[in-house]
Amino acid sequence: MEEPSKRELVLGIAGLGTVGAGVVKILTGHADLIAARAGMPVRIKAVSARDRSRDRGIDLAGYDWYDNPVDMASDPEINLIVELVGGSDGPALALAKAAIEKGKAFVTANKALIATHGKALATAAVGSGAALRFEAAVAGGIPIIKALGEGLAANEIKVVRGILNGTCNYILTRMEREGLAFADVLADAQRLGYAEADPTFDIDGIDTAHKTAILAALAFGKEPNIASLPTEGIRNIAPVDIEYAKELGYRIKLLGVVQRTDEGIETRVHPAMVPAGAALANVMNATNAVVVEGDFVGQTVYVGAGAGQGPTASAVVADIVDVARCGAGGFAFGIAPESLAPYVPVPVEKHRGTYYIRLRVNDRPGVMADITAALAKEQVSIESMLQRGRAADGGVYIVLTTHETVEAAISSTLNRFTKLECVLETPTMLRIEAF
Repeated sequence: MEEPSKRELVLGIAGLGTVGAGVVKILTGHADLIAARAGMPVRIKAVSARDRSRDRGIDLAGYDWYDNPVDMASDPEINLIVELVGGSDGPALALAKAAIEKGKAFVTANKALIATHGKALATAAVGSGAALRFEAAVAGGIPIIKALGEGLAANEIKVVRGILNGTCNYILTRMEREGLAFADVLADAQRLGYAEADPTFDIDGIDTAHKTAILAALAFGKEPNIASLPTEGIRNIAPVDIEYAKELGYRIKLLGVVQRTDEGIETRVHPAMVPAGAALANVMNATNAVVVEGDFVGQTVYVGAGAGQGPTASAVVADIVDVARCGAGGFAFGIAPESLAPYVPVPVEKHRGTYYIRLRVNDRPGVMADITAALAKEQVSIESMLQRGRAADGGVYIVLTTHETVEAAISSTLNRFTKLECVLETPTMLRIEAF
């Protein structure tokens, strides 16, 4: 891209949804502030979106309009492209490739794009001298990309854990506070606009997985690899599990985890029991949070709004200012893209940890003997056990937590449980996250 010595940053913005409109509002409403912090004027020249007639609450009259966003990359006056279209392929990827190939800075909030094509785009950016920035792709307004890539650069990272999806955290918060079933809270969240009409991307953990793959690249120098990331969502969390979690001293949160282990770099997304005293346990509603442990800095905690117009647009504009100040300086993932090692996943069955298991069983003599025999055959030892009355739909609940073991043993134990005549439904298992 043209270096800051040219004294003006000229933007083309693709995508004028909630975040795109927010970026325009910040750049026009804070023009003098942004210019002072960037060291030069920052000017929008062109925009692109699917519908010209839609009222977005912003004045677009002074900007060139491109029906095809990729065409903006050929505008000789534009030296920075902002991509807010979304999606891992299609127009977003075409625009990224076109802009970077021409040496234009590229700023995006698109986690799917970066999680899928991040290494290739970073390699192309180094080759053409273009800046590539994606702070808004993970945790909205929380500056976690910059923290991992720059602020914690002196540290060997031990583990990164994050609540990275506000929709899921909102649902789990309301389930806990109001004792509601998952389906009821989801329906209400859709009515209130916290969840999409098709919530699959959020509640099945896919959104969190994209963000976790990016954090793995930054923290451990691993090529983003969304295809190899074990991912579970929150569909099967029941109010009874939330109540038992509370009794045992935990809260249930959907986590993205990247962790250095004896087996390698373990990357996973799943609901987990989080100790009630841990920082992440106390992050409620639609808020996001990330906890990073480094060998010299210790634990650092980042909390804030993970989505929404203001926070996400703020992160996009922060990247724009960074480009104005630094040009293409620095690597997108904190290290040279050719140094991003292929990610070889640690098999989930090798994960070591402690576990929560809930069973609904017949209330009859001999049940406990059957359960303990199944555990003994897999050499899984019990740390605690609860039995609380009769379940509403028959039988009784037995809840146990285990001492540390490997997940392969837990999987085998669960298979044994399902074959027991006394077990009335598929067992529920949650990992207990060690802090």
